[in-house]
Amino acid sequence: MTDLKTDGKIIDAAQKLLADGGFGAVSFDTIARALGITKQSVLYWFPTKSDLLAAMFLDWLGEETNEAETSLLSVKTSNEAIDAFVRSITRFHTSNLDRYRMMYLAPQTLKAGMQEVRNSDVLEKIHVTTSKLYDALAARLDGPPEKARQTAFAIHSATLGLVLMLGLADGIVDPLKHSEAELVSALIAKLSS
Repeated sequence: MTDLKTDGKIIDAAQKLLADGGFGAVSFDTIARALGITKQSVLYWFPTKSDLLAAMFLDWLGEETNEAETSLLSVKTSNEAIDAFVRSITRFHTSNLDRYRMMYLAPQTLKAGMQEVRNSDVLEKIHVTTSKLYDALAARLDGPPEKARQTAFAIHSATLGLVLMLGLADGIVDPLKHSEAELVSALIAKLSS
């Protein structure tokens, strides 16, 4: 962490606070205290929670994309690609449900007007990274490129939906009737048919 610029240290601190204390533990004040800097220093780099969330999201999205790309390296068929992708994305998110909640649920809870990210560079990097994620899967799916890209998006969305339900069950401590492995296999079977 010593080689990181201040913005990187702020992102790392926010992610550690999230991992240690959940969504409620992440605030500009707690980040500043954790780093021994002023709240104004945090606000200099991230003027809004939307900006901080976008930067955290970008970091995590890069990790998610790397997981997906790695899982697809040795696949030979479209169905193998779907299997590897769904399993890797599910494993990535269920290994840290708080991270998943911050990535895919927290942005939806921001009030109108707070959703605008002022750093357009971050938004461009998000678009580049999501394209990389979908293109990695689409390249291994059957069909014309545009259709394969749409299918890749749909597969990712369906996988995130499964993680959403697993996270909901975890959040309310409601045991599911089927195991995570059974649900992942059922999703893969449906997407591969």
